[in-house]
Amino acid sequence: MPHIVTLTLNPAIDVATSVPEVTPEHKLRCGPVLRDPGGGGINVARVVRELGGDSIAVYTRGGPTGHLLEHLLEEKGLLRRSIPIHGYTRESFTVAEGTSAREYRFILPGPTLTEHEWQRCLDAVAEVAVGAAFIVASGSLPLGVPEDFYARVARLGKKQGVRVVVDTNGPPLRAALEEGVYLAKPNRRELRDLTGMKTEDLVTQAAAARELVAKGRAEVLAVSMGADGALLTTREAQIRALTPPVETHSSVGAGDSFVAGLTLALARGKSPEEALRWGIASGTGALLSQGTDLCHRADVERLFAQVKTMPVSPA
Repeated sequence: MPHIVTLTLNPAIDVATSVPEVTPEHKLRCGPVLRDPGGGGINVARVVRELGGDSIAVYTRGGPTGHLLEHLLEEKGLLRRSIPIHGYTRESFTVAEGTSAREYRFILPGPTLTEHEWQRCLDAVAEVAVGAAFIVASGSLPLGVPEDFYARVARLGKKQGVRVVVDTNGPPLRAALEEGVYLAKPNRRELRDLTGMKTEDLVTQAAAARELVAKGRAEVLAVSMGADGALLTTREAQIRALTPPVETHSSVGAGDSFVAGLTLALARGKSPEEALRWGIASGTGALLSQGTDLCHRADVERLFAQVKTMPVSPA
């Protein structure tokens, strides 16, 4: 099976810990610390490998935290191509509060990239994407990177005959959709911002998704709806999948796991309906893991059988 290339311009060291209770002013003694390599595309590559697929992660890294990122990725056994940058790789951390089971997520800003640095990322993708099934461009863009960067990735994919998946938000997502991609994964809020829809009921969301696909913005649009599952739209069909009920331990990386499961299934030639089930199973599986860990293959395979899908008919 052809490999999947992932691109992460703003990776992070994801740190997770816990405290009995989050209170102001007092020193909060934390529990054990977990550290994992993170950022949208890196998470996707981790899950693709966990599910038995082949991936190559392209990402930036800089400073002492960049060295730590390399070490953590080596431990995960990921095939990768890193682009050295002058700035430091960012950190993000998650704190689980024991008394309430609430999760507090703190996302630190990333470095500023020079034009030379982000151009090298595009060049690296062009090299490793030869013969690939997909390029998955995922996550936020650091300062210094133009808003149309993911649109440039989409053009690169078209030139090389490789399907492009985009998972981001705001102007970078809008620019990528103006260029046209194979698959995009907005959430409900992002769908509203893209289309200007006034309400967020399923009928309105379904109509908005169909409009984006009809305009050629994406061949496949997967709208994530949190605990309500996801809505997948192609020119031929529209399918809703429901999330199996589970006890959530951490939501870190759930969206990236969804993208990984969905994309890998499509790369394996699965139908859109089956691919959506694998995406839901992967995203739900991530909820079962602690801290910055992601989904595990055994959980995903078990959950896949529990995912219910149904066609959505135009109103």
